[in-house]
Amino acid sequence: MSRFLAGRLLQTLFVLLLLSAATYALLGLMPGDPVDLMAGANPDITPADIARLKALYGLDRPIWERYLTWLSSALQGDFGYSRLYARPVLDIVADRLPTTILLIGLSLALALAVALPAAIVAARNPGGLVDRTINLLCFAGVSVPPFWLALLLIILFAVTLGWLPAGGMSSASGDGGVLDRARHLVLPVLTLSAATVAAYTRHLRSALIEVLGEDFIRTARAKGVPERRVMTRHALRNALLPVVTLIGLDLGSLVSGALITETMFSQLGMGKTIYDAVMGNDYNLALVGLLTAAAATLIGNLGADIAYAKLDPRIVYREEPGA
Repeated sequence: MSRFLAGRLLQTLFVLLLLSAATYALLGLMPGDPVDLMAGANPDITPADIARLKALYGLDRPIWERYLTWLSSALQGDFGYSRLYARPVLDIVADRLPTTILLIGLSLALALAVALPAAIVAARNPGGLVDRTINLLCFAGVSVPPFWLALLLIILFAVTLGWLPAGGMSSASGDGGVLDRARHLVLPVLTLSAATVAAYTRHLRSALIEVLGEDFIRTARAKGVPERRVMTRHALRNALLPVVTLIGLDLGSLVSGALITETMFSQLGMGKTIYDAVMGNDYNLALVGLLTAAAATLIGNLGADIAYAKLDPRIVYREEPGA
């Protein structure tokens, strides 16, 4: 297992290296650069000033040379300076990342809390009225665009009913405590978790129906094992495997989903930071933000592999003979 983990960590670092090169190249292909933006905002700037600034920021060099310079600094812990915020990139990420982790963590917890009982109820009577109703809600959940759902929730709960704030991190008139912060998280969490709840319910329901038809389930029932124990102890544990895979893959997409959710609700997390950085041609901040989303996906996949071995005793990571 230790050799497997070491190999996967090296694989993760290698993939991150490739992604950093690809992302750096893509950002370099964006029209304009930070100096062009500054020149557009200052009519008094001269061509000589523009040339001097491009030489200062290294924008007059080939992109591969700039990437190697950035990579060398990054390996020493220096990820550059944010042009938009005039601060080191790592300081901004350290400020914004906890908000996104909290938002994603609450969304995942809500998704599992709703999807598990819904899938069990649907799988107990496949094709019944409850099952068809849950399926209909799941299709609606995966079909509704997050920005549309966010607008709907804002109009209903913030504008019409006035129960919850439409955005922000805390109320200007509030005490900034836990309850005030929690009220501002309700609508973003509902928006971010809607599609996840639907996807988890559908996959878990299908897996449960398949597992409930296995021989070991019939054997457990023939032995007189209570139905609740059959469902929770025998069926659910095996049916969770595809959901574990989904959670690992969803971490990256949740960070991407947070981009829309945080922008719509003015939550200062990594999603809104990436959006602002890309729109403002802040290369260093955009690059680190996008790599953070990629790292979340890779770490989620690694966590899913480890969880597989814990949930399914048939999966064992053995050392290669002679290795």
